[in-house]
Amino acid sequence: MTPVDELMRALDDMVRAGKVLYVGISDAPAWIVSQANTLADLRGWSPFVGLQISYSLIERTPERELLPMAKALDIAVTAWSPLGGGMLTGKYKRDTELPKEARYAQEAWSADFFITDKNFTIAEEVETVAAEIECTPAQVAISWIRRQTGKGIIIPIIGARKLSQLRDNLAVLDFELGERQLTRLDEVSAIQLGFPHDFLSHDMVRPLVHGNRYALIDDHRG
Repeated sequence: MTPVDELMRALDDMVRAGKVLYVGISDAPAWIVSQANTLADLRGWSPFVGLQISYSLIERTPERELLPMAKALDIAVTAWSPLGGGMLTGKYKRDTELPKEARYAQEAWSADFFITDKNFTIAEEVETVAAEIECTPAQVAISWIRRQTGKGIIIPIIGARKLSQLRDNLAVLDFELGERQLTRLDEVSAIQLGFPHDFLSHDMVRPLVHGNRYALIDDHRG
């Protein structure tokens, strides 16, 4: 509800006063973040350098606008719920009753959001990959995020509640998913980017936009 120029000016005052070093923003539309950083750049204020959003194998919609924006504006991304609230840990099974201690058994809104047929299919593929490379499903899910280097700087936020979970999550640093596993995970979790992204990347449209020269362009920001 606060005008964005008033917000950015107030945050800049806090930085100049030494109360904070850098500012970030969480769960905001890409157009708001873009507007805020454009104003900050124009007026010499401190811009947002961090963007916290939900991003995982079962929540890839930030790939439509948020991640391209963050990469273009050099904003680091911290991804919350990299395990889909536990959906990617393997503890939820299709056509079975939810574990009583599970988060989704206690939060109906979360269950409606995450417990879907497609998400079960994604989670099952994560489990299959985990079994093949002898690691846990959680490690596969976090490792997938760490491999999304082409989309910018993305740091998964782990939410371990037990020491065993923390150790399991940190063990993701000991291995990397192979290209074959990444491709399978990408395919099973793929989303439609929608207009204008799908339109502009279409084989019939791209040559018109780039004058049949797209193959000659070194698209280092793509």
